[in-house]
Amino acid sequence: MSSNIIKAPENTPVWVNTARCKACDICVDVCPAGVLSMKQEPSSTLGAMISVIAPESCIGCSECELTCPDFAIYVAERSEYKFAKLTDAAKQRAEAIINNKYRLPADY
Repeated sequence: MSSNIIKAPENTPVWVNTARCKACDICVDVCPAGVLSMKQEPSSTLGAMISVIAPESCIGCSECELTCPDFAIYVAERSEYKFAKLTDAAKQRAEAIINNKYRLPADY
């Protein structure tokens, strides 16, 4: 009997299966630490794709994974990765991304 558990890439807190992602940006909206951002991607249906821009700030809350309607984003297990604490800088980056239509501001 094979296991359906996806093995985390080593030293990676959060990763995306871009083949499943439809660029709905829900994960960006729920991330409290500004780890995720949409980026320009002409080949995507909506012209954008998710990008993990600040993996070192991931707090392991799994909100992105839990809210993804397409099961396209995954968060490492706490036993496999030492997550960050939520900082004011991470909260400010998250707010800046959301206020800039879910994209990291160019001047950030």
